[in-house]
Formats: sequence, structure tokens, C-alpha cells
Amino acid sequence: MTAPALASDTDLAFASRGPLSDALLRGLTGRGEGDDVDHSALAHDIVAASSDILRDDDVQLALFLLYASAYGSLPSLDPDLEWDPHLISTRRILEAAFERTLREIVPMPELPEPTADAVGRALFALAAADTGPSLSRHIAKRGTREQAEEMLIQRSAYTLREADPHSWAIPRLVGRAKAALVEIQSDEYGGGRPHRVHQVLFANAMRAAGLDDTYGAYVDDLPAVTLAAFNMMSMFGLNRRLVGAIVGHLAAFEMTSSIPCRLYADGLRRLEFDEDVVEYFAEHVEADAVHEQIAARDLAGSLAEDHPELLGDIMFGAAACLTVDGWVGGHILDAWTAGESSLRQRETS
Repeated sequence: MTAPALASDTDLAFASRGPLSDALLRGLTGRGEGDDVDHSALAHDIVAASSDILRDDDVQLALFLLYASAYGSLPSLDPDLEWDPHLISTRRILEAAFERTLREIVPMPELPEPTADAVGRALFALAAADTGPSLSRHIAKRGTREQAEEMLIQRSAYTLREADPHSWAIPRLVGRAKAALVEIQSDEYGGGRPHRVHQVLFANAMRAAGLDDTYGAYVDDLPAVTLAAFNMMSMFGLNRRLVGAIVGHLAAFEMTSSIPCRLYADGLRRLEFDEDVVEYFAEHVEADAVHEQIAARDLAGSLAEDHPELLGDIMFGAAACLTVDGWVGGHILDAWTAGESSLRQRETS
């Protein structure tokens, strides 16, 4: 079994999507030496001019690049710039607009009592009430092989880094919540078995489907709303003040994974994909059915019980997960219904 490429194994070049992402690409890779660009001022201007932050290609690619430096996932980005104060200032400007937009448009549920049981029940009710488009059901019943490959590509920015955005919360938690999160993440990282790390299983699936498993290989193909879903996780995870939101996000994420993964596995088998492609989704059917209970009550519920002041953000993170993932699924299904690809058209020179 071929191991997935490490961050130092490859050097990728992305196409910019506007003046801000262009300036950041040049600056972060060292190609902009001598450029006289005030990234913060440019970010202010781009945000002010944007009509939809979540679907703004320039903003979302810029955020993706700034977060990628923290993950170490793109080797072409200069690691010495990870904590560059000008770039951090730029990131904060984009994050402020991104978070403000999410808080304005994500529908918030009624807050439960801050007890483990009440929060767990509220999260399960929130997930059960979700009526977002079902991409997994489409793949299971009538998706084509090309659409299944697109689904893998659409998932690649997050799933080749699966669990990493939520792991930022580990040092910020204590007691019951910390123990619950570590229990979930231990499974995500293979329980000590490198070949069972979920990121590795997904890389295997991409290769078996004839796709490139190199991290970032398909960034140019991903629409802004897909990048926004991953950027939202990164924003919640990297900002200590948003620890409640990343916990709520993980709870909703785990609670809406098991059944869709079973449907994906059914569809991939129907389409006669190699079993290595199916295995990633089959692994999650049982694992996430266990994780959802831990995430809802032992993680999110106990955090709210121990820190009631975080209850609002816990529920916000869960609602944001369901809402934004619904937008991504809606974009993909709308494109397929129209007989089109859900991926961006790459610019040709």
C-alpha cells in the first residue's frame, strides 16, 4: 500500500481567484519578494466589496491559504510566515467578516438547559430536523460514476486532513469534555494503527478511484462554498474563544455521518468501485454511530454543563455545521440536476 504524500513530498501551485488570493499566494510562497502590498488594507477592501463572503472565491481561497500554513499541509508555503503579524492581521479581518456573516444567517435553535442530557437531546433533535439535500441518497440510488468521483474531490480538502480541525480543541478542554474528544479523535487517527487512520483510508479511496491523493491537488476545482465549509472548521478550531463552536460542530458532524456513509458505501458498490474506495465509508458506519453518542452527551453536553457560558456557541457550531454542509450539498445537487459539473472550471491559458 502506497503511503499518502507528506507535506514535504510535493510542491503545488494554485491559481489565484482575485487580488487578495493572488497577493497571498505570491507572499506565502516567496514569489512576491519586492511586492509592495498591504494585505490588511486589501482584505478590508475585498470584504467591503463582497456581496457574499461565503461564496466569494477570493476571500475563501485567501482564508484557505492562511489556514494551510497552520496545518503545514502545503509545502510551498513558507513556514517562517506562519505567525507573520501582517498575515495574522489579514486573517483576522477575513475571519471577522466570515464569522459575522455566519452568525447573521445561520438559524439558531432554542437553547436547552445547560445539562449533559438536555444538550444531548437538543443536538439529536437539531440533527433529526435537518432537511438539507441528501447527496448520499443521490449517490446510493442514481448517481453516476463521474458524480461519485466528484463527490470524493469535493470532500478532499477536509477529509485528507480529517479530524485535524477538531483536534485544535484538545488543549483547550479539561476533564470530561477533553476525555470524550480524545476518545473520538483516537479512533479518527486509527487507534495506534497507521493504516487505519481515516485520512489514510480516504487517500486509499482516492487512489483506488483513479484520483490524485496529494493534498491540495484539487483546490483549483473546489468552489468557494466547499472551501468555506472547511474554513469554518479551521476558524472554529484555531480560535480559542470559539472552542464551544468547534465542539458543537463536531457533535453535529458525527451525528449526521453514519447513515450517509452507509448510503455512500451502497452507491459505490452499485457503481462497482474497488473495495478500497468503499472501505473508507464502510468504516464510518459503525464508528460514527458510536461517536455521535460520545460527541453529543459526553463532549458537548458535559462542556455545556461545566461551562454554561459556552452553551450558545455549542449550539451555534452545530447549527452552522448543518447549514453550511447543506449549502455545499445543495450546490452539488443543483449542478448535477442541471447536467453540469459541481466543480469549478479551471482557467486555461
